[in-house]
Amino acid sequence: MSDKPTFLQTWWLAIRPRTLPAAASGVAMGCALAWYDGLFQPLPALACLLIALLLQIGSNVANDVFDFERGTDTPERLGPVRVTQAGYLTPTQVKRGMYAIFGLAALLGLYLAALRGWTVIWLGAAAILSAVAYTGGPYPLGYHGLGDVFVFLFFGLAAVAGTYFVQAGSVSMAAWWMAVPIGLIVTAILVVNNLRDLENDRTAGKHTLAVRLGEHGTKMEYILCVGFAYFLVPLLVLMKVIPIGGLLAWASLPIAFRTLGVVTTQKGRPLNAALAGTGQAAFLFSLFFWLGLLVS
Repeated sequence: MSDKPTFLQTWWLAIRPRTLPAAASGVAMGCALAWYDGLFQPLPALACLLIALLLQIGSNVANDVFDFERGTDTPERLGPVRVTQAGYLTPTQVKRGMYAIFGLAALLGLYLAALRGWTVIWLGAAAILSAVAYTGGPYPLGYHGLGDVFVFLFFGLAAVAGTYFVQAGSVSMAAWWMAVPIGLIVTAILVVNNLRDLENDRTAGKHTLAVRLGEHGTKMEYILCVGFAYFLVPLLVLMKVIPIGGLLAWASLPIAFRTLGVVTTQKGRPLNAALAGTGQAAFLFSLFFWLGLLVS
């Protein structure tokens, strides 16, 4: 009897559903701030959420096939199963799926562009290009230590400010500021991923920022990303940028602390739990922040 997963199971592995809460966190934050300002619009907000999820899925699928083609994924890989490397799908099949996913994201983007114009089109095109260019193309960002920067830009600044913009037509100071902690926590997910794969990436010639910083430096990067994200919230309350209810975002701290303990003490495969934990922290950070605004 074959152990090969079914078609649906294979694509479920490819989209890596555990990464999706992190993709939704920036949209949730933008929606929370738009709601607080009396500008929340359900349909544009839903479109932003679907686009964010599709971009994350498309990026996961692109990484699956391009890392395989570059020889980075080997049987010694410590992360979740990659369907191309495992032989469940051919590179051509995975690329066709990638094109379909990004095409659907682009179609949804056209709806938002009809509301807010060319700004949305340029932002969406840049997001798709960056998702592909993380491991694909002539200058893959992730292979040159630039992945952390682009994750912060698109899953932090663009996600929060963009979600707010399509509902309000402008971006508030609070939206710009609260994009920073979300961007930092989501970036921390990539930091854990690259910490786990550090030795494999170094051997394969993938010069992630983790490879450049080394194990100790990468752990410090994680601590700084998560630590500054939470430190910024009370600072913004004191600056009167956000209401005091925003401090409820700190209710996600227990998960962040637990994950921090894994990152600072473990190596290799156990860091997969830290990946999931950091993603949960990012999503709950936004969710508790929104709840804090509700009670403000």
